[in-house]
Amino acid sequence: MEKNILDQNVQTALDQFKALDAKIVHFASVSGLLEWDQKVMAPKKGRAIFAKAIGTIRTEAFKCKVSDEMKQLLHTLSATDVYDKLDDISRAQVRERKAEYERSQKIPEDMYRDYVVLTAKANDAWEEAREKDDFSIFLPFLKQIVEYNRKAAQIYGYEHHPYDALLDEYEPGLTTQVLDPLFAELRKSSVNLLEKIKKSTNQPSPEIFEQKYDVQKQQAFNRYLLPLIGFDLNAGRLDETVHPFAQPINTGDVRITTRYIETNVRSALFGTIHEAGHGIYEQNMDPSLEDTVLSEGASFGIHESQSRFLENMVGRSLAFWKHFYPELQTYFPEQLSQVELQDFYRATNRVQPSMIRVEADELTYNLHIMLRYEIEKALIGGEIEVEDLLVVWNRKMKEYLGVTPASDREGVLQDVHWSFGGFGYFPSYSLGNLYAAQILHTIERELPDFYESLEKGDFSQLMEWLKTKVHRYGKLYTPQELIIKVTGEPLKAEYLVDYLEDKYSRIYGLK
Repeated sequence: MEKNILDQNVQTALDQFKALDAKIVHFASVSGLLEWDQKVMAPKKGRAIFAKAIGTIRTEAFKCKVSDEMKQLLHTLSATDVYDKLDDISRAQVRERKAEYERSQKIPEDMYRDYVVLTAKANDAWEEAREKDDFSIFLPFLKQIVEYNRKAAQIYGYEHHPYDALLDEYEPGLTTQVLDPLFAELRKSSVNLLEKIKKSTNQPSPEIFEQKYDVQKQQAFNRYLLPLIGFDLNAGRLDETVHPFAQPINTGDVRITTRYIETNVRSALFGTIHEAGHGIYEQNMDPSLEDTVLSEGASFGIHESQSRFLENMVGRSLAFWKHFYPELQTYFPEQLSQVELQDFYRATNRVQPSMIRVEADELTYNLHIMLRYEIEKALIGGEIEVEDLLVVWNRKMKEYLGVTPASDREGVLQDVHWSFGGFGYFPSYSLGNLYAAQILHTIERELPDFYESLEKGDFSQLMEWLKTKVHRYGKLYTPQELIIKVTGEPLKAEYLVDYLEDKYSRIYGLK
């Protein structure tokens, strides 16, 4: 293909734009490192003061995003006769920065700066509230965060529901009108399947995991496992924190965290595999995208597809444990030496409605997400207030899952997301499941020996496929474009519905 030659003035504008883009990415890299440090390493007494420094760095990045320089460069480069001549990467950079500019410039700088400081302080308040099991400590911070997001939704604008304006930040192009039918189909099938499972007489035994598993041995097994499943410890690290997360600094420095509980070995085991899915995605992006806005996941939903795929569709598969279970038994002989592989596998995939989202099984997990989605929509739409949350949360838990939280910690305080203002984030998790099931369907077709490779502990073929088909593109394509490019069709609920039905019918002996 003949390369288009750009006018000298356009080339100069493009060079200036790329330099500004890189500057913003560098600010984000530094602020990401600071946020990781605040959550993992910083002493508690210094965090509130540290929050101001984070606010300053992020505000400087924000200024660049909405600067007059950015405005002029985008005006030049997004003109049709210029934009069409740009290479694929440059076009995508302009597309992403333009969308971000049009969104960000609507928010006053002082409003943004105050919000950054508020959310940094809110994280500490959330941690204290969890520790003391007292929602009232976090309530005033959450009230301000909700008020900001309501105001931001009005400023951004929307066509049907104010929540759409917030969804767009995490899953560009997604609206409640698109999401509601997907969730409705998934909700109906999940509830029906759950009822069948409850009636099954072939229930896995939970006793395998109702024991103490030494935390140091859990840590050792996770460090053994990570490089074997594709996470490069020379380009990342694993640490411990209250709420597990992945924090990319750059493609050569991706930090993941987990949480260890002596009486719940599954928490750290599958939490670590989950965060590794995020980390591997970040580590495998094409080097040509480094220092650009494209050096991150296509969307939060696509990002979650990689973590949920690795955690559940790989990490909870029988093929995976045929290889890794003997090794796990050597770490925990007292607990597992007399437990057969099939019993361990079935217990690992036991369906049991629970209080905690991050510890939920694959089936009921989506019901946790739908609960949060409905609460967020109602909060942003003004149908409920923060003061109503305890009652609303507990009522919906009973309605959706048949359980009622006994404390604030296992109820409304269990998630970190609202402390950093992540309204619109939660749907990404179930979207991730939907994307992952559709991707799995494609992998099974294109890699017919996929499960045989897992049984041998060989992840090279799988990781190369994911890197080639998904990871390397970063944000080059929109999520809608990417899922079609990878699977050949738009996102559908049927693949996740079929996957769950097939998996649990086998485990529970359902007809």
